[in-house]
Amino acid sequence: MLVIANDKWKGDENMSVVIIGGNERMERQYQQICKTYGYKAKVFTKEASSLKRKIGQPDLLVVFTNTVSHSMTCCALQEAKKCGTCVARIHTSSANALHEILKEHCNSCSENGECACLKNA
Repeated sequence: MLVIANDKWKGDENMSVVIIGGNERMERQYQQICKTYGYKAKVFTKEASSLKRKIGQPDLLVVFTNTVSHSMTCCALQEAKKCGTCVARIHTSSANALHEILKEHCNSCSENGECACLKNA
C-alpha cells in the first residue's frame, strides 16, 4: 500500500529524495534507482543523532515503514512537515517498491502539473 501525503512540490530540475529506512545493503541500489528518475538521494537506514539536520529540504521523503524505528519516523515526518515536503510511506523496502513510488510521484506531477501529494493531503 502506497500513501503519499502533504502539499508542496518545488519542481526543481535537481530534485531530491530522502529515504528513511530500508536495508543497509541496498543503499547504493536505492541511490541508483533515484538517479534513473533524475533525483539525488540521501538514504538513512540507521538512526543518526543529527537526523534532523541531515534531512534538509527534499522534494520527496520516502519512509519504508517496515524497516524503520518509530522515533526515526516521527523525527523525519516532523522535519517534512516543517518544510512542506511530500511524504510517501510504504511498508516494503524493495527496489520495486521504490520504483513504484518514484513512478507515481513523477507521473502525477508531470501529467497534472501538480504533485500527487496534493490529492491526498
